[in-house]
Amino acid sequence: MRLSAADTPYLLNARDGGAAGRSQSLHRSIATDELNVAGRKSDVQDCQWLQKLMSLGLLRAAWRPGDEVCVVRAVVRQREVLLTEQADWVQRMQKALVQMNLQLTEVLTDVMGMTGQAIVRAIVAGERDPKVLARHRNGRVKASAADIERALTGNWREEHLFVLGQALAMVDSLAQRVLECDAKIEALLVPLGCHEVELSGPGKRRGKNTPQFDARTALARWAGVDLTRINGLAVTTVMTILSEIGPDLSRFANVKHFCSWLGLCPGTKVSGGKVLSARTRRSTNRVRQALKLAAMSLSRNDSALGAFYRRLCSRMDKPRANTAVAHKLARMVYFMLTRGEAFVDQGQQHYEEQQRQRSIDALRRRATALGFQITPAAQTP
Repeated sequence: MRLSAADTPYLLNARDGGAAGRSQSLHRSIATDELNVAGRKSDVQDCQWLQKLMSLGLLRAAWRPGDEVCVVRAVVRQREVLLTEQADWVQRMQKALVQMNLQLTEVLTDVMGMTGQAIVRAIVAGERDPKVLARHRNGRVKASAADIERALTGNWREEHLFVLGQALAMVDSLAQRVLECDAKIEALLVPLGCHEVELSGPGKRRGKNTPQFDARTALARWAGVDLTRINGLAVTTVMTILSEIGPDLSRFANVKHFCSWLGLCPGTKVSGGKVLSARTRRSTNRVRQALKLAAMSLSRNDSALGAFYRRLCSRMDKPRANTAVAHKLARMVYFMLTRGEAFVDQGQQHYEEQQRQRSIDALRRRATALGFQITPAAQTP
């Protein structure tokens, strides 16, 4: 039987024995395998052909993580939905401010930072004097108090103030729901932490969306390794990765199968021995998206991965370089989870020296093939 994503509840009930307790042999098959079946284009013939393939065991089942991973995944996805909605309401707050000619975004990088929140909450509370509002300026803000005062000179229209208050209330409500998700995730990770991992090195800088509990320790005890040691992988990224795939990757035969499932491998569109396209396939895999965002954060990182990303950007466009670095990160995650190895960063200088030596070796091989010999130039004092 062919099932779609909407049939997942029925699949779970059937897998657990159904309402009557009977054992069922249903599973979701991979859609691309069914599309590649030649012929059988009518619905009736297609169903008959799939039933025959299923009876012979020729249909591959789509991978689904274990039940304990799916429980964590549902809460983590809900947390991401709440953060997305919260960002939408922050944009509505900014629109209400602009409509009142309050150019707060021109003097503050983040409206929801310490200074921005203090000013917005004072406006909602009834304060209208720009001089008084400018006193909420934090010492770390680059803009002066006079600049903030000029940015807060506008018209205080009643309808826009109402929208601003409503948006702020929604942001606070969603923030409370996010805290509830954090508490639920912490409670779910406690029984899953069956490994004793010694965390070495300082932790990553906490961002606005970082969970309020010690997620790094909880995730490391669940996975058996500290994935946050990989450059570019923040705590939220690691939480997304583990909640989607779990720490057990034995379902994948090797690292190539894992990267192919993520959609990070080059395509193999070949006809007549000629490669027509090597583009990676489009995918909405959440782990793939998290790894590509992590790769993008390495553009200014002083590490071997950062140097690798910048080297790729110098010889190809950034989207392709981003995919290549995400592929490299996926391989590191796979090897750490399957082998229990710790990540050790060799540093930018070591990587650049390694690339220099590789270039010298390539030049020597090329010169030897042409009948020449390369001699290093004497270094002048």
